[in-house]
Amino acid sequence: MSSEAAADLLAKSAARENVSTEIVNLPNSLTLLRIFLVPFLVVVLLTKFYGREYVGLAIFLLAAITDFLDGFFARRYNRMTRLGALLDPIADKLLMSAAFISLVELGLARAWMIVIIIGREFAVSGLRSIAAQQGVTIAASPLGKGKMISQVIAISLLILGYQLGEFLFIGSIALWIVMLFALASGVDYFIKFSRAVLRPDSTDQSSSR
Repeated sequence: MSSEAAADLLAKSAARENVSTEIVNLPNSLTLLRIFLVPFLVVVLLTKFYGREYVGLAIFLLAAITDFLDGFFARRYNRMTRLGALLDPIADKLLMSAAFISLVELGLARAWMIVIIIGREFAVSGLRSIAAQQGVTIAASPLGKGKMISQVIAISLLILGYQLGEFLFIGSIALWIVMLFALASGVDYFIKFSRAVLRPDSTDQSSSR
């Protein structure tokens, strides 16, 4: 075996070892758990049996808690990895999209509102990918955290509202708030993208003044 082939084999082995090590660490394991819970959430919400709202709510809240814990442990113990950076936003989008689409199927959420909320996620992901290709990192919008919290509250209230009607009205109001956060944070991100990628020269000139 040539030295080049041996070096290539060692590099591939090291890459496989790094990925397996990254999966084993606690933050990434929590992220994978969140992805694993998504199909269970959909099946529970869309299958008719007594108490499905409470079981579905428990699964959703458990998954939502892992979103907080994986970031906390990654920062606390310096376990931030490329795999985690890739999987975390995917897990978030899967969880929220699955929950919202299930609510539309149950007649608890308006489809056009969910299209706006989910469409914002894909639009921002697309802009982030374009910016990354240009070597530009765009800071997350402060509104994004508010959007995430409002999503968890709205989905929880709407799930409960299927059986407990008094939560349905509050959940509908919370869903409007989610949509407003989605639109505002989407516009904010597009403005940042425009300044950093579409008009980088104007940004440099303003910063040099």
